[in-house]
Amino acid sequence: MALSRRYIDDVETLRAFAHPLRMKLLGRLRLNGPATASELARHLGESSGSTSYHLRQLERFGFVVEDETQPSRRERRWRAAHDVTSWRTGDFADSEAGRTAASVIRQQQVRLMIDHLQRWEQEEWSPEWLNASEVSDVALFLRADDVRAMSEELWTVIKRYAENPRPADDPEAARVFTYLLAIPSKEERP
Repeated sequence: MALSRRYIDDVETLRAFAHPLRMKLLGRLRLNGPATASELARHLGESSGSTSYHLRQLERFGFVVEDETQPSRRERRWRAAHDVTSWRTGDFADSEAGRTAASVIRQQQVRLMIDHLQRWEQEEWSPEWLNASEVSDVALFLRADDVRAMSEELWTVIKRYAENPRPADDPEAARVFTYLLAIPSKEERP
C-alpha cells in the first residue's frame, strides 16, 4: 500500500482544511476507515447536520470521497482521499490568511501530539513497548537545504513502513503515532 500525500498550494484550500472539526473528521477517517456522518457525529459529540456539512466541504476541496462500499442508500459513507496532507509554509508567507490558517493547523497538530503523549503515559505498556517508544529532541546546526534533505530521508523511512504495515489483527502490533517537527530557532548561539 503506497502512502498517498496531498500537497496544498492555495490559500482557499488551506483555510478549508484549517477548520478544527474538519481536521478531526479527516483524522478519524484516516485512523478508523470509512464512516457515515452519523457515525462520526456520535464519536465526536457533534450533530450529524454539522458533520454532514463539514464532510461536504472536505469533499469540495478533495480531502474526502464517497467510499466505494455504500451499505445503504440512506446515508453516504465517506473515506479519506489521501493518507497525509502537507504544505510548504513558505508558499503562504505573503498571505495573512495563509499564515493564519497554517498556524491554526500547527496548533491543532500540537494539541493532538500532547493528547497522544498524555494518553500513552496513562496507559500500561509492557517493558518491550516502553523501551521501543521514543520521545526525544535534538538541537542541530543545519542549513535550510540540510533540513529539507533530512525531512525527505525521514519520509522515505516512514513510507517504507507505511507501505509494508503489520496486519491490524497482529496481537503484537499497535498503532504508533510518529511526529516530525523540524523548526529553526533564533535563540542565541553558544
